[in-house]
Amino acid sequence: MRVDHELPLPGGRVLAWSETGPGDGPPVLFLAGAATGRSMVFGDGSRVRLVTVDRPGIGASTPDPHRSAASTAADLAALVTRLGGPVPVVANSQAAVFGLAAAEHGIASRLLLVSPADEVDDPRVFAQLPGPVRDVVTQVRDVVTQVREDPAAAREFFARLGPGGMERMVLDGADPADREVYQDPVFLARYRAALREGFANDGTGYATDTIIAMSRWQLDWAAIRVPVQVWFGDRDRVHSPDLGALLTSRIPGARRHVVPGAGGALLWTHAEEILAAAIG
Repeated sequence: MRVDHELPLPGGRVLAWSETGPGDGPPVLFLAGAATGRSMVFGDGSRVRLVTVDRPGIGASTPDPHRSAASTAADLAALVTRLGGPVPVVANSQAAVFGLAAAEHGIASRLLLVSPADEVDDPRVFAQLPGPVRDVVTQVRDVVTQVREDPAAAREFFARLGPGGMERMVLDGADPADREVYQDPVFLARYRAALREGFANDGTGYATDTIIAMSRWQLDWAAIRVPVQVWFGDRDRVHSPDLGALLTSRIPGARRHVVPGAGGALLWTHAEEILAAAIG
């Protein structure tokens, strides 16, 4: 059963969040990937109290014109305080930078980065990208520059992409085994609901997410002092050119798990293992 909430924030903004699963279960904060809101969940709903959130500008959360990874972590801190203190955090795909910011700011008791998008603005990462992927990243960088210089035109671009365009882009670029997961009717209905949230407010929240994720990550890596696990499927050719090896090396004490035979849909094909690791 899903229960929806709105949390008042300073300045009159609100943060929309939801919880599914047993009310007395251990809370786990899930930060969903690109262009998806709080309708995106994983697991069978029986193990934990899964807390999902619309980042500012996504779904029912008020846009923040000055948003950064740090300010997003501050908003999440208000939610975590309501939940009773630091909680396990699972961050997927483009939400990796926000999960790391949460860990940096001390609101995660442990962090699991599952199929995390890498910091493509780091020259060491960019140099490893295959040629076609470098071309896509360069195109997205052009859009990011446009967002900074002409926000109205950029919002129009993201709104034009829309939920349908995003769905096609993900499915077209997916490994065949991942595509089978994504096209499951139950998953697809949930994904489409989350995409509608992601493109609320003319795509403002998704645009901001992309700016933050595609720019240099403003993180104090040494300040991350909680256990961190980086999970990848060995067939994942989408999220990181080296399956998170460089990313893991930058996080103090982090451990990397590469799952044989899994792809970019690892969060859904191995949900119970990931939740077990999240709650220790």
